[in-house]
Amino acid sequence: MAKVALVTGGTRGIGRAISLELKKRGYRVAANYGGNDEAAQKFQAETGIPIFKWDVGDYDASVAGLKQVETQVGPIAVLVNNAGITRDAVLHRMTPQQWRDVIRIDLDSLFNNIQPIINGMRDRGFGRIINISSVNGQKGQIGQSNYAAAKAGIIGFSRTIAAENAKKGITVNVVAPGYINTEMVQAVPEKVLESIIAQIPIGRLGKAEEIAKCVAFLASDDTGFITGSTISANGGQYFVG
Repeated sequence: MAKVALVTGGTRGIGRAISLELKKRGYRVAANYGGNDEAAQKFQAETGIPIFKWDVGDYDASVAGLKQVETQVGPIAVLVNNAGITRDAVLHRMTPQQWRDVIRIDLDSLFNNIQPIINGMRDRGFGRIINISSVNGQKGQIGQSNYAAAKAGIIGFSRTIAAENAKKGITVNVVAPGYINTEMVQAVPEKVLESIIAQIPIGRLGKAEEIAKCVAFLASDDTGFITGSTISANGGQYFVG
């Protein structure tokens, strides 16, 4: 039977590409989303992938949502934590709410959506957890102290739970995308976008499909010896030793 893969934030942007790539490779995919009902319904109609709405920043909502996925689709074997938001501001102008919102959705969500299902993975002796970080979590970025902190935290969190669960057949890895050609990036002012592309040695924005292929690689049965690792997919913008 095909393995079940859940993608949070899985109906738009990078998440949409991940959901489609995993479906193409034979997984039974479920896509979580948080707020845009119209986009989610359109995604489900176009792809046939079932959608599940819950707030990944809320533990109880995540427990309920995960239970619904496992009841309707099956035990989750692959979890992709992709959901994320930005609330950009330099620190001296950042509000406590802007800080809390980003930490809640971008970092707390990993605990909320891994902890309730990790025992099931341990009992079954298999799991693939892929967490989506960012180049800005690796190098920092002006105006994104909240986002960079959350995305850097993802890497440390992933390494720790990778070590805790390695003997149970569970791998935990990170993909850290650079600037990808999504709606979020396209919303950046043209001059700012030009300056970003100028910093990328490859000379272009990444494609969501390129990130999806990294995720699909880490989700496969062939990557059982890779855990606690980070794939940096940023076009050469930032090199990590």
